[in-house]
Amino acid sequence: MDILNSDFQQDFFQLFNLPAVFKIDSAALERSFLGLQAQVHPDKFAHLSDAERRLSMQWATRVNEGYQTLRNPLNRARYLLLQHGVDTQEESNTAMPVDFLMQQMEWREALEAAKQAKDTSALDELEQRMQHQVRILQQQLSIDIDDTRDYAAASGIVRKLKFLEKLAEEIGSAFDELDS
Repeated sequence: MDILNSDFQQDFFQLFNLPAVFKIDSAALERSFLGLQAQVHPDKFAHLSDAERRLSMQWATRVNEGYQTLRNPLNRARYLLLQHGVDTQEESNTAMPVDFLMQQMEWREALEAAKQAKDTSALDELEQRMQHQVRILQQQLSIDIDDTRDYAAASGIVRKLKFLEKLAEEIGSAFDELDS
């Protein structure tokens, strides 16, 4: 496949020759990425005209952007929902089920307690519980997007995962603080 002569407007799934589904084959994505990257790497075009080098750089950027989007489950879900005309409203719609909000409050309290006590084992346990919840939500995303095509429900899960992503960052920062 001569990528430089391909349609620059194709979506990321087409670019990587993958089905447009949430549950992708990560190994196939990786193989496709490496193959495309080898084709468009700017070093291959150093001896060509400015226009060809620019085109190569645009394609390299597009391939990298697509790879970053598809390899991250949350970004992939956002991208798929956007393709189906669904805005996840992550910035404007912070309404969450009460049980989810209660769990968030408990986890944030546990995080603060672990930080104050400088308890890395409590942080580990909190991180494991949170990662377990992320896996459950990602499985539900796969069902909602790929199987039932319930994009509204998937949008709600994306908002929940954004909360958990922020919590994961805070846990990581807490580990960094304790390590220093």
